[in-house]
Amino acid sequence: MSTAERSTTRPGATPNRRSRQNFETWSWFFMRISGLILFFLALIHFSLTHIFNDVTTTTVSFVAKRWANPFWRVFDWLLLSLGLLHGTNGLRFIMDDYVRNPRKRAALKAFMYALAAALFVLGTITIVTFKGSLAG
Repeated sequence: MSTAERSTTRPGATPNRRSRQNFETWSWFFMRISGLILFFLALIHFSLTHIFNDVTTTTVSFVAKRWANPFWRVFDWLLLSLGLLHGTNGLRFIMDDYVRNPRKRAALKAFMYALAAALFVLGTITIVTFKGSLAG
């Protein structure tokens, strides 16, 4: 037992060697890891659609050619998923900090979660069911 543990524990009590991980701890880790992954995903996405290709050529046929390869569908779905989760978690932090009324905070969070879930479902359906042959 270290000196710091000895000075903070009561005599006769067993020191808590490992603190339990709670939701906020995992949420904090998720924000750091997803932010790092999102940085590279967004950089690649931005480079492909705005630097290597002319913006005016980004049409349905451009997306159809790109999504003919399953890798790009997974890439875009990962960007969508992590972006929504990261943003929703960040908004949750902001609401906890600035919305003091518990009822108003619960209502705003419920709306935010419903909107994020709807956007996730809509985006996932779009990526999964997109038919390149309809692009002409």
